[in-house]
Amino acid sequence: MIEHLDGAVIPTGFDVPVEPLRRAAHYSGEPGSIAEARTFAAAFLDQLRTEWCATVDDRTEHGVLLVVSELVTNADRHSNGPYILELEGTDTAVGVVVYDSSAALPRRFPRDPERVGRHGLEIVHTLAAEIAVERVPVGKRVRAVVPFGGQ
Repeated sequence: MIEHLDGAVIPTGFDVPVEPLRRAAHYSGEPGSIAEARTFAAAFLDQLRTEWCATVDDRTEHGVLLVVSELVTNADRHSNGPYILELEGTDTAVGVVVYDSSAALPRRFPRDPERVGRHGLEIVHTLAAEIAVERVPVGKRVRAVVPFGGQ
Protein backbone atom coordinates (compact mmCIF):
# COMPACT_ATOMS: atom_id res chain seq x y z
CA MET A 1 0.00 0.00 0.00
CA ILE A 2 1.18 3.55 -0.69
CA GLU A 3 0.01 6.54 1.30
CA HIS A 4 0.10 10.06 -0.09
CA LEU A 5 0.68 12.87 2.41
CA ASP A 6 0.79 16.43 1.14
CA GLY A 7 2.08 15.24 -2.24
CA ALA A 8 4.77 12.97 -0.74
CA VAL A 9 4.68 9.29 -1.62
CA ILE A 10 5.43 7.09 1.37
CA PRO A 11 5.86 3.35 0.76
CA THR A 12 4.30 1.17 3.43
CA GLY A 13 3.90 -2.53 3.93
CA PHE A 14 4.98 -5.01 1.26
CA ASP A 15 5.45 -2.53 -1.58
CA VAL A 16 8.86 -1.53 -0.22
CA PRO A 17 11.62 -2.83 -2.53
CA VAL A 18 13.59 -5.75 -1.14
CA GLU A 19 17.24 -6.32 -1.93
CA PRO A 20 18.18 -9.66 -3.51
CA LEU A 21 19.94 -12.23 -1.37
CA ARG A 22 23.69 -11.87 -1.94
CA ARG A 23 26.59 -14.05 -0.81
CA ALA A 24 30.23 -14.26 -1.89
CA ALA A 25 33.09 -16.64 -1.27
CA HIS A 26 36.80 -16.43 -1.99
CA TYR A 27 38.74 -19.44 -3.27
CA SER A 28 42.50 -19.91 -3.48
CA GLY A 29 42.45 -22.61 -6.13
CA GLU A 30 43.59 -25.30 -3.72
CA PRO A 31 42.34 -28.83 -4.42
CA GLY A 32 38.69 -29.09 -3.44
CA SER A 33 37.83 -25.46 -4.26
CA ILE A 34 35.38 -26.41 -7.00
CA ALA A 35 33.53 -28.82 -4.70
CA GLU A 36 33.46 -26.14 -1.99
CA ALA A 37 31.95 -23.68 -4.47
CA ARG A 38 29.20 -26.17 -5.35
CA THR A 39 28.47 -26.74 -1.65
CA PHE A 40 28.37 -22.96 -1.11
CA ALA A 41 25.91 -22.58 -4.01
CA ALA A 42 23.69 -25.42 -2.73
CA ALA A 43 23.49 -23.75 0.70
CA PHE A 44 22.66 -20.45 -1.05
CA LEU A 45 19.78 -22.10 -2.93
CA ASP A 46 18.46 -23.56 0.35
CA GLN A 47 18.57 -20.07 1.86
CA LEU A 48 16.65 -18.70 -1.16
CA ARG A 49 14.00 -21.37 -0.64
CA THR A 50 13.64 -20.40 3.02
CA GLU A 51 13.95 -16.62 2.91
CA TRP A 52 12.48 -15.86 -0.52
CA CYS A 53 10.09 -18.82 -0.80
CA ALA A 54 11.80 -19.52 -4.12
CA THR A 55 10.59 -22.60 -5.93
CA VAL A 56 13.81 -24.23 -7.08
CA ASP A 57 13.14 -27.66 -8.59
CA ASP A 58 15.81 -30.34 -8.84
CA ARG A 59 16.51 -29.65 -12.51
CA THR A 60 17.07 -25.95 -11.88
CA GLU A 61 19.22 -26.64 -8.83
CA HIS A 62 21.41 -29.01 -10.84
CA GLY A 63 21.62 -26.36 -13.57
CA VAL A 64 22.75 -23.67 -11.14
CA LEU A 65 25.33 -26.02 -9.62
CA LEU A 66 26.60 -26.94 -13.09
CA VAL A 67 26.97 -23.26 -14.04
CA VAL A 68 28.87 -22.65 -10.79
CA SER A 69 31.12 -25.66 -11.51
CA GLU A 70 31.86 -24.57 -15.08
CA LEU A 71 32.61 -20.93 -14.26
CA VAL A 72 34.70 -21.75 -11.19
CA THR A 73 36.57 -24.48 -13.09
CA ASN A 74 37.40 -21.97 -15.85
CA ALA A 75 38.66 -19.47 -13.26
CA ASP A 76 40.67 -22.20 -11.55
CA ARG A 77 42.31 -23.36 -14.78
CA HIS A 78 42.93 -20.06 -16.52
CA SER A 79 43.83 -17.54 -13.82
CA ASN A 80 47.05 -17.13 -11.90
CA GLY A 81 45.51 -16.34 -8.60
CA PRO A 82 42.52 -16.56 -6.38
CA TYR A 83 38.97 -16.09 -7.61
CA ILE A 84 35.67 -14.96 -6.14
CA LEU A 85 32.25 -16.55 -6.53
CA GLU A 86 29.37 -14.17 -5.98
CA LEU A 87 25.73 -15.29 -5.95
CA GLU A 88 22.69 -13.02 -6.13
CA GLY A 89 19.17 -14.42 -6.03
CA THR A 90 15.49 -13.70 -5.79
CA ASP A 91 12.42 -15.90 -6.13
CA THR A 92 12.82 -15.93 -9.94
CA ALA A 93 16.54 -16.36 -10.74
CA VAL A 94 20.12 -16.67 -9.53
CA GLY A 95 23.01 -14.63 -10.85
CA VAL A 96 26.31 -16.51 -10.75
CA VAL A 97 29.33 -14.21 -10.96
CA VAL A 98 32.98 -15.25 -10.97
CA TYR A 99 35.87 -12.79 -10.77
CA ASP A 100 39.39 -13.99 -11.55
CA SER A 101 42.82 -12.49 -12.19
CA SER A 102 43.13 -13.39 -15.90
CA ALA A 103 42.34 -10.63 -18.39
CA ALA A 104 41.88 -13.21 -21.18
CA LEU A 105 38.21 -13.45 -22.09
CA PRO A 106 36.74 -16.94 -22.35
CA ARG A 107 36.00 -18.37 -25.79
CA ARG A 108 32.89 -20.22 -26.76
CA PHE A 109 33.74 -22.84 -29.35
CA PRO A 110 31.31 -23.95 -32.06
CA ARG A 111 29.27 -27.02 -31.18
CA ASP A 112 31.33 -30.11 -31.92
CA PRO A 113 30.28 -33.41 -30.30
CA GLU A 114 33.62 -34.94 -31.35
CA ARG A 115 35.71 -32.35 -29.47
CA VAL A 116 37.07 -33.51 -26.13
CA GLY A 117 36.76 -30.77 -23.54
CA ARG A 118 36.14 -27.04 -23.96
CA HIS A 119 32.39 -27.38 -23.68
CA GLY A 120 32.09 -25.23 -20.53
CA LEU A 121 30.71 -22.05 -22.04
CA GLU A 122 28.51 -24.05 -24.37
CA ILE A 123 26.91 -25.64 -21.29
CA VAL A 124 26.59 -22.28 -19.51
CA HIS A 125 24.94 -20.71 -22.59
CA THR A 126 22.42 -23.55 -22.65
CA LEU A 127 21.44 -23.12 -18.99
CA ALA A 128 21.57 -19.34 -18.56
CA ALA A 129 19.09 -16.75 -19.75
CA GLU A 130 21.86 -14.16 -20.01
CA ILE A 131 25.65 -14.14 -19.93
CA ALA A 132 28.03 -11.20 -19.69
CA VAL A 133 31.82 -11.12 -19.73
CA GLU A 134 33.83 -8.01 -19.00
CA ARG A 135 37.32 -6.99 -18.07
CA VAL A 136 37.72 -5.45 -14.63
CA PRO A 137 40.83 -3.80 -13.15
CA VAL A 138 42.02 -7.06 -11.58
CA GLY A 139 41.14 -9.43 -14.44
CA LYS A 140 37.66 -10.35 -15.61
CA ARG A 141 34.11 -10.86 -14.46
CA VAL A 142 31.83 -13.55 -15.90
CA ARG A 143 28.12 -13.38 -15.01
CA ALA A 144 25.39 -15.88 -15.88
CA VAL A 145 21.75 -15.59 -14.85
CA VAL A 146 19.85 -18.85 -14.38
CA PRO A 147 16.05 -18.46 -14.20
CA PHE A 148 13.87 -20.70 -12.06
CA GLY A 149 11.19 -22.97 -13.46
CA GLY A 150 11.68 -22.44 -17.19
CA GLN A 151 11.24 -18.67 -17.02
